[in-house]
Parts: sequence; C-alpha cells; structure tokens
Amino acid sequence: MSATFGGRPGRQGRLSQWLLGRRPKEDATGDGGREPLLLAAAAAGLPLAPAAHPAPGYRCSCDRVGCPTPARHPVSFAWQTQSTTDRGQIERWARHQPQANFITATGMVHDVLDVPLEAGREALERLLGAGVEVGPVAESDDGRMLFFTHTRGTPGDEDEWWPCELDCHPETMDEHPGLRWHCRGSYVLVPPARLPGDDREVRWVRGPEHALPDPLSLLEVLTDACARYAGATADQPGSAWPLRH
Repeated sequence: MSATFGGRPGRQGRLSQWLLGRRPKEDATGDGGREPLLLAAAAAGLPLAPAAHPAPGYRCSCDRVGCPTPARHPVSFAWQTQSTTDRGQIERWARHQPQANFITATGMVHDVLDVPLEAGREALERLLGAGVEVGPVAESDDGRMLFFTHTRGTPGDEDEWWPCELDCHPETMDEHPGLRWHCRGSYVLVPPARLPGDDREVRWVRGPEHALPDPLSLLEVLTDACARYAGATADQPGSAWPLRH
C-alpha cells in the first residue's frame, strides 16, 4: 500500500519531492486508481460521502447559482448521517457517480488540522525529522495541507471546545486562512479529488495506511509554522492571518 500512497518517513528522496510539490510518477493516480484509494480510506476508518465535482467554466456540478465552494461540498444535506465506511456502499457510489469527489466527515473518528501549504510543508519536515508519528497527510492545489488525526471527541471542559460552524467550517476558509481545526460538524475532501481548473487536485502525501496520531502531538509545530508563515506574508495586501488553537 505504501507504494500507492507514498514512501515512509525514512525515504528522504521521496520526502524531498513531496515537500517541493513534485510527486514521483508512481504516486500519481489516474481515474483507474480512484476506487481503490477511496476504499483504502474507508478501510482506515474515514467515513465517506459523495461530493460535487468540477464542471466546465470553473463551475460546480451542483445546481446552485454562484456556488461559493465549487466541487468542494457534499451533494446531500444529510451527509453526516450518510457518511460511511461500508465497502459495498462506497463501491456503488464510486461506480454510479464516476465523476464525483468524496468528502470525509470529521469529528466522528478523525479530525483534520488544515493549514496553508507552505506552513504545512515546513511543519511536516520538522515533525518527521523529530520522529513524530504524523499520520495521513494530504495536500490540495488550492494551497492547503491537511493533517488527519484522531478526533478529540468532546472535552470535559467545554471552554476548550469550539464548534466548526463558528471557527473552521469548509465554507468559511476566507475568514480563517491560518490554522483550521475540522472537528464535529465539518468535513474535508478526501483524495483523490478534482478541483476546478486544469489538473488541480487533492492528493495524498502520506496515505491512510499511517495510523492517526493525537492532534495535540502536532499542534505546537503546526501553529508555530502558521505563525511564521503569517509573519512572512504580513506585509502583503489582504494577508490577515487569524490563528485559532
């Protein structure tokens, strides 16, 4: 499985290629690899549901005029209850909806720490260099890196908790362009997924064969990388980088 999703942390040649955004040819997946990748994600415990896909003209396959998140949202309002790891159901969806992207619902089994791509690459290099068990990681051609972790569930101290609808729901990216913590009530695209534009996608850097880590083991390095990235871009127009942690 590692040959499909990418190499282990010790394979420095491949790691360097990933961090520079140049994937080895054997890691690239065409249409023929879509279903096995989805089934592997489900087998790792990530609940999936069908999502929209790109349409011509940088549009979304949904019927919403001016869709704010084209190809990045579920197709059903019942996506939270619809999300499943059932192999048969995912096979049926994948075969009957061959163009569909898929989302994975967070806050059930896993959370996702979603950071700017440059900050994520820096953090990934530091974490792997320190021997930290990172877990699955995906990167998106819209400039984000996704770190998959165990879910925190609901902490006993509710002061430590915030719902995704208020902080990091997928449709509020513009309001929270720094670190975003996808937990209950949220979702992310699961690789392989296509984005509007030529050859833009979401892909695995480290696949779901890697065990989910505790999010707190990654948080300090990720927030530090985001803060440094924010500082580097502070003088650029429109670069307000709120950091939530």
